[in-house]
Amino acid sequence: MENQTILDILELTGKLLELHGENDFKVRAYYSAVFNLDKSTEDLTTIPVAQLSGLQGVGKSMAAKIEEIRTTGTLKEMNDLLQETPEGVLEMFRIKGIGPKKVRQIWLELNITDTRELLLACENGEVARLKGFGEKTQEAIKTNLQFLQANSSKLRMEKGEELAQQLLDVLETNLPDSAIQIVGDIRRKNEIVESIQLLVGHSKPWEVQQVINGLPFMQQAEKISSPFVWRGKMEGKSIPFEVQISSPENFVNQQFIYSASPKHLAQKSLLKIAQKEPLASEEIIYQTAGIPYIIPEMREGTFEFDWIQQHSNDELVTWDSLKGILHNHSTYSDGKHTLEEMATYCRDLGFEYLGIADHSKTAIYARGLYEDRVDQQHAEIDRLNLKLSTPEKPFKILKGIESDILGDGSLDYSEEVLKSFDYIVASVHQSLKMTEEKAMSRLIKAIENPYTTILGHPTGRLLLSRAGYPVNHQWMIDACAANGVVIEINASPYRLDLDWRWIQYALEKGVKLSINPDAHEKDGYFDMHYGVAVARKGGLTKDMTFNALSLTEMEAYLISRKK
Repeated sequence: MENQTILDILELTGKLLELHGENDFKVRAYYSAVFNLDKSTEDLTTIPVAQLSGLQGVGKSMAAKIEEIRTTGTLKEMNDLLQETPEGVLEMFRIKGIGPKKVRQIWLELNITDTRELLLACENGEVARLKGFGEKTQEAIKTNLQFLQANSSKLRMEKGEELAQQLLDVLETNLPDSAIQIVGDIRRKNEIVESIQLLVGHSKPWEVQQVINGLPFMQQAEKISSPFVWRGKMEGKSIPFEVQISSPENFVNQQFIYSASPKHLAQKSLLKIAQKEPLASEEIIYQTAGIPYIIPEMREGTFEFDWIQQHSNDELVTWDSLKGILHNHSTYSDGKHTLEEMATYCRDLGFEYLGIADHSKTAIYARGLYEDRVDQQHAEIDRLNLKLSTPEKPFKILKGIESDILGDGSLDYSEEVLKSFDYIVASVHQSLKMTEEKAMSRLIKAIENPYTTILGHPTGRLLLSRAGYPVNHQWMIDACAANGVVIEINASPYRLDLDWRWIQYALEKGVKLSINPDAHEKDGYFDMHYGVAVARKGGLTKDMTFNALSLTEMEAYLISRKK
């Protein structure tokens, strides 16, 4: 059991209590515990109960609940409430913009217990007539429901990788002499995974089928399976699984075919080449076609054939290319670890600098920094820089901030305060429901602000959860080019924003990109692996990656930018 599992159970219990009309004091006790424990670095699975009850937002009663969870793996109060709650009502918790109280109204006043019924009620105008709802709320519910339904069987990159790896590990154990490879969306590093595909090279397909059908967590869809393809699902998961079975001698050919989009295969006779005699490597397929090797990430049939004629794969950004980590949060705002802990871990990972960019004062929900706390943080940074850097291994914490882009496009500090930072990540966090005209007016003004260094998560999207506000990417990138503003590739697998499809346009305009983890804890740094994956997919080179600059180069750039 992990901390997050405990927090998920507590949060769901709080929502269920609110849904069933429990008193606000009891509901707030759960929400307060989750809010405070989410920022704690304590291991909730091992900390003694007496010590647990002393943590902020916990107390004896909540400590007892946590002890029950870590002892039994669940919480009786939650289970009792779940038995009284229709499954379809639980699904409504996923709808952005409505909380348990509004879900309760929909359930009890309209007698709706299913999201399909809810969508129909929105289309009939019934939801708008509920007290406290109205046309705008109804339209938002309808839009979010349609978005969720369209993506219900899909997964984000990191979740897809996790499930694919789980099946791969079991197959490798049970088929030790077979070649096995994850292919499809996951090998191509697609930000959204629509199906999980693996390839097994084995001379007896029925043996592979037998192994998979013997796994208790895999459920075959017999009607759409065949002797050479196992299709089905993993228990409790809606995403389809597919295991292709090829002869060992044709394994490389099939690996290539299932690791490229149809548009990619259709060009340069690649599919025909791969369907001929068995080949020893994917490189030979490209050699036969008379073109350099194209990495799996890029095989989308878009820009890659032109790109490879002008570049080498060695030019692509890698994890090792990155010299620093920008856009990170500490306990000064809503991070889990202190500034010193974040900096020390960054240094120990071999990076030359950490850009701390806690939330600005408008982000009250995230304990954004008012001016006095900015001064306090800057003083601590000065002390830590003396402590953490050595002549043999220079290291520096850069003074940054994630400044909210306000409704009119301005940043939320005075010029005097903005001057005090080494760099500024400008991001939109609030009032996301905008027309494209409003969104672009807001973004352009922020980009034109001389203190903006990096435009953070430029569309505000949350993959499979929120589409983001409408953006004219060309106009936005052109503005960044004209004003010398770097664009973030937010590496959180929840965002991966800027979308990789716009990387080439940014590079054509001379706009550098920064692969930022938006880390709220030390382990969040590793999200940069996802950022690197989509950056390579979009053809981002090391020389156009902002945080591939060395510490010396970064300092020189920031000084010249401020001048």
